[in-house]
Amino acid sequence: MNRLALLLDDHLKEEACMKYINAKDLLPDALVKELQSYMQGGYLYVPADRAQPKRWGEASGYRQELQQRNRQIVEEFRNGISMEELAEKYFLSVSAIRKIIYQK
Repeated sequence: MNRLALLLDDHLKEEACMKYINAKDLLPDALVKELQSYMQGGYLYVPADRAQPKRWGEASGYRQELQQRNRQIVEEFRNGISMEELAEKYFLSVSAIRKIIYQK
């Protein structure tokens, strides 16, 4: 992954609630000046590269949070907590807990 992508990924994780990113905080000065020759003081949408699609939840980190939660559910089940108790604890249906526990 290139340096810009890593910076953006880190910035998005730290500022998940933020609606925009200041170009000066992310891009090299030369690129900011080049962009300013086209527009100043506005919002610019940068579409995702279709050749490098991200799966659902990867950009926000939510996919990793769910994976961690699911690992915790499996471990608690192995330690003797019932599916019903897990469903109540994690606000999920017993069916959802069963799918998490028995997924391959």
